[in-house]
Amino acid sequence: MNLIDPLEPPELQLLRQDRIIEALVRRAMRQNDVGQTAYSAFQSAIELQAQVAAKTRDLERAADELETTRFERERTRRNLDEALAAMGEGFALFTEGQLGICNDLFQHLLPDVSDRIVPGLPLPEYFELLAQSRFVISTDRQIGAKDGPLPGASMVIEVTEDRFYQLSTQRTSMDNTVLLLSDITAVVRQNRSEKEHLIDRQADYLQAVFENMTSGVCSFSANGDVVMHNQQFRKLTGLPMTVLRKGMNMARLLQLMSIRGFIADHSLLQVDEWRRQLLRQGRLRRQVRSRTGQVFDLQGNRLPDGGFLVELKDVTLEIRATETLEKRVLERTRELTETNARLTQQYEEKARVEEELRVAKERAEAAVSSKTRFLAAASHDLLQPINAAKLLIATLQTNSAGSVHEPMVDRLKGAFTSIEQLLHALLDISRLDSADHDTVHPTTLCLGQIMQTIFEDQMPLAQKRNVALRMVPCMCWVRSDPVYLLRSIQNLVVNAIQYTEPGGKVVLGCRRRGDKIELQVLDTGIGIGPEDQCRIFEEFARAGNVPVGSGVGLGLSIVERTCRHLGHRLWMSSEVGVGSKFCIEFDVVEADTALSAPKVPPQSEESLEGFIALVVENDENVLFATCQTLETWGASVLGARSTEEAIGHLRDMGIPPDIMLVDYQLDGDDTGLSTIARVRAEFGTLVPAIMITADRRDRLLRAGAEQDFSVMTKPVQVSRLRPLIDWKIRGGATGTEPKVGNDRAGPAASLG
Repeated sequence: MNLIDPLEPPELQLLRQDRIIEALVRRAMRQNDVGQTAYSAFQSAIELQAQVAAKTRDLERAADELETTRFERERTRRNLDEALAAMGEGFALFTEGQLGICNDLFQHLLPDVSDRIVPGLPLPEYFELLAQSRFVISTDRQIGAKDGPLPGASMVIEVTEDRFYQLSTQRTSMDNTVLLLSDITAVVRQNRSEKEHLIDRQADYLQAVFENMTSGVCSFSANGDVVMHNQQFRKLTGLPMTVLRKGMNMARLLQLMSIRGFIADHSLLQVDEWRRQLLRQGRLRRQVRSRTGQVFDLQGNRLPDGGFLVELKDVTLEIRATETLEKRVLERTRELTETNARLTQQYEEKARVEEELRVAKERAEAAVSSKTRFLAAASHDLLQPINAAKLLIATLQTNSAGSVHEPMVDRLKGAFTSIEQLLHALLDISRLDSADHDTVHPTTLCLGQIMQTIFEDQMPLAQKRNVALRMVPCMCWVRSDPVYLLRSIQNLVVNAIQYTEPGGKVVLGCRRRGDKIELQVLDTGIGIGPEDQCRIFEEFARAGNVPVGSGVGLGLSIVERTCRHLGHRLWMSSEVGVGSKFCIEFDVVEADTALSAPKVPPQSEESLEGFIALVVENDENVLFATCQTLETWGASVLGARSTEEAIGHLRDMGIPPDIMLVDYQLDGDDTGLSTIARVRAEFGTLVPAIMITADRRDRLLRAGAEQDFSVMTKPVQVSRLRPLIDWKIRGGATGTEPKVGNDRAGPAASLG
């Protein structure tokens, strides 16, 4: 701790130093009195004197620095005063809320309070003095607030002699307040001059606009006197300049306008009503008609001073156009009303027709439903007697061989074959025209197998007609319905053979075109003329050069419907006397390994003697014919009409049959599927089975593949049945028969 404060005056520091020295001397003397040695006292005095000398030098240096600081402070103060005096703005610094320093402009701006603007004046009191001064004319905001304007705020002060100052408030970094008074008199006076000039120009512009308005405008005072008007208002009203002048009363003006014929409606002369409406609503709008037929749109609007402004516009042309338009609208409305009445009548007629169409549609749907039921019945009931007759004719043909009845039986077989073909054609067309999506069943098949079957079947017909039938082998795989495709190609080949003269040629083959394959049937027949080519695929359509009795014209119709259902492209080309070419285009697909080339049952004439055949058929005629045919081939036959009857016969016999021929649809809920399953379960062996049915759906073919039996459609071709039985008895019994599902593409499963 220092005993001497360096901030004290030098005189006071010297005085304190003397006192300290005396105190130290007295202490040394007291120490000598209590037994100190003279040497120790002397040593202490020497040290004390050295300290006193050092302190003296420090005091002298501090005094010099203090004097220098005082000089610099005085010089800075003088410079600050000179700078503030030279400022063109008033300046004041308030430290801790009190006036510390200001220049003359700030102090003497308001002479009546300048003597009170002295250092130490609180900031709020300064604003109170500012508000009380009689030299302050106005301010743009309230002054005299408790703490004055916020930091950064400013206000404009108008003082006497048309002078203006801007007072700005700023905060310093030491949290002090600085007030600046800027003289903006020149700026305010210049803005005022520009504003007055702008107002004058705006008045001129407004007057020019007022005079050049297309509407007539007239303003009235609160008392109803004319204040001003434009020339258009005087032209529209027809009043002379000497009459329509400033100060003219509105009532008098309306009276003159009525006398001159401008106003035809006397209700418009009720000025008081006008004014009440303007006061109540602030605006008024009416149409005024003159005696000359002119129409004016009158609008009144109340003005802020209580007066009102009237705008007059000639709308005669617009009103006439509106009236004309309204007249046209009425005429158009009358026309539309009449048209609407006609449309209503047409709509009612349309509704009646639609109702008739609905009834017709229901009848058509009922007919289709009836047709569907007929097809279901025809598939079984009609094919049953045909199947029995074919078997009986085959038996009769075998028994009459070499007799005098053989030619008659052959003719009977031919006639019956024609009946069978016609019935199949009619049923095929009916099925293809039905709305049943289950009509066709596309599957992957080998086109060459179908072609080979047709080639072998139609070769006897070609030889009989002395026509050379040739086939180009093809093993491409396509996707189509095997039954309908076979029948379609067969129709094309039969037609080609039938309409080719003896000695002609018919070729069946395929051409590969990229990812497509074209099946072609070409012949050197009589050809088809251009006039018949466009309708050759219609049902019962026959070319004009076709001989009488050569068919009813259903074969090509079946071909067209089949291709349309399966998505195959069909076309033909022909020339009369040269020949015809029919083409069916397919997409080539990958070979299905599950449907590899089937093993075609070889033709066999061996007797079935020693073999037992079980025949299950609920139709007595078909049962009799089938049994007769099998017995003719040498087999021992057990005939039954139901599954239970068949099981009873086998139990009596005690051994399983060598083969089963069963119908699918038996009486009641009994089916051939139950028969096959029951017989195999009864004896615990896989008895070979052939299901003979009129049902062509895929589900039976899938069931055959799963349960290992073959499927043949009615009516059965005896030439296919005999080889299949031989194959199953002699090959199937050993377990070497291929999967029955393969018969679908083979002749035994696809021909009937």
